[in-house]
Amino acid sequence: MRTRLIATVLATVLISLLVAFTAAPASASPTPGAKPDQGITGTIRGPDGPVEGVMITVLQDGTPIGGATSAADGKWLVGVPKPGVYQVTLDVKTLPTTLQLRNPGGETLSNLRVQPDAVKFAIFPLVKAGEGAGSGGGGGGGQLAYLVSVLLSGLEFGLIIAMTAVGLSLIFGTTGLINFAHGELVTIGAVIAYILGTSLFQWPFIIAIILAIVGVGLLGGIIELGLWRPLRKRGVGLIQMFIISIGLALFLRHTILFFFGSQREQYLQATTQTQLTLGPVTISPRDLIIIVFSILVLVGVAVMLQRTRMGKAMRALADNRDLAEASGIDVDRVIRNVWIIGGGLAGLGGVLFGLTSAVYWDMGFNLLLLMFAGVILGGLGSAYGAMLGSIVVGLVAQFSTVWFPAELEYAWAMLVLIGVLLVRPQGILGKLQRAG
Repeated sequence: MRTRLIATVLATVLISLLVAFTAAPASASPTPGAKPDQGITGTIRGPDGPVEGVMITVLQDGTPIGGATSAADGKWLVGVPKPGVYQVTLDVKTLPTTLQLRNPGGETLSNLRVQPDAVKFAIFPLVKAGEGAGSGGGGGGGQLAYLVSVLLSGLEFGLIIAMTAVGLSLIFGTTGLINFAHGELVTIGAVIAYILGTSLFQWPFIIAIILAIVGVGLLGGIIELGLWRPLRKRGVGLIQMFIISIGLALFLRHTILFFFGSQREQYLQATTQTQLTLGPVTISPRDLIIIVFSILVLVGVAVMLQRTRMGKAMRALADNRDLAEASGIDVDRVIRNVWIIGGGLAGLGGVLFGLTSAVYWDMGFNLLLLMFAGVILGGLGSAYGAMLGSIVVGLVAQFSTVWFPAELEYAWAMLVLIGVLLVRPQGILGKLQRAG
């Protein structure tokens, strides 16, 4: 009965999040100089970095609305007078001769819907001349390099999801709680690092990251001690606590919105001008560092779970709470540590996610759907399953953009999740549990 109830709640969560994703586009900060209530924006970026001087035109039903030229950082913004459906065209003649659109005929994006008081992103993928789909030159070598670059992007995205999802999985495994507020811990970590390392103080970014991890970890411990532990002591059910976590998520999310604002911000350290060439692959130092560092962190978490007394206690508590308590394990202490570790990992994941995209008030909520997908795909309550499932989700999301529009990348990840669960309901590394 408990398994069916949890499955029903998770299905409701995923459906609600998927509806939110399709209904509400992500807000974005305009480039300096103009800040319309709604508009269309983007960043023109090639394999070697931002591209300046590319002309963009926005039309509605064939009527020109406005235009813009990409700045030195590749960003452009066109304000629109009202919400509606618009067409965006990139002037291929203004592209450098060394670059071309990835897909022939992709210079026009139709049916971009701008919501009230929102900024819609338009994406024009660029590749080196001769490497695009259907190009006469470059052939298989160009396509291979492109596919390898997509593989690395998917691996990077999946590792970031895995880092944030491990804490979510550990919390569920040790307490049975589906923590809907976990995404806000991701956002808080990114915001703390932005304030300390870029916005106000401009401290060394390593120090900003460490303080973000510590701060979010302590926040997770405070929430456990001040909210969840008293609720458990009073015998509050998991469904009620799940509803409370939704309320906590809304409170934290809109508190961030009130103090941080709705704009998208970039870390100063997110701008990279140089590229590394490793065989057929071109990758920025930032992305390479994120991939290597994420792998090291996840390996460290795995070693902690396997080799340390605390890690073994966490796994024992996840397997059988009553038996763990009877064997002398301090359950409350273990759960508190799970919240601290999960919060720290969420904060670190938020910083890395902000480095690859942007820092904004609901970035954690936008990532929460994929975190849930990774946890369920890998197996509920399994930290290793959350890592593996998240990497699969990241790879599927990125590879789907090779053949399908980028706006559908999350949808394809959900379809893979459904397909795997139809064959293996317990997830990749999960264990079957008897219901009733």
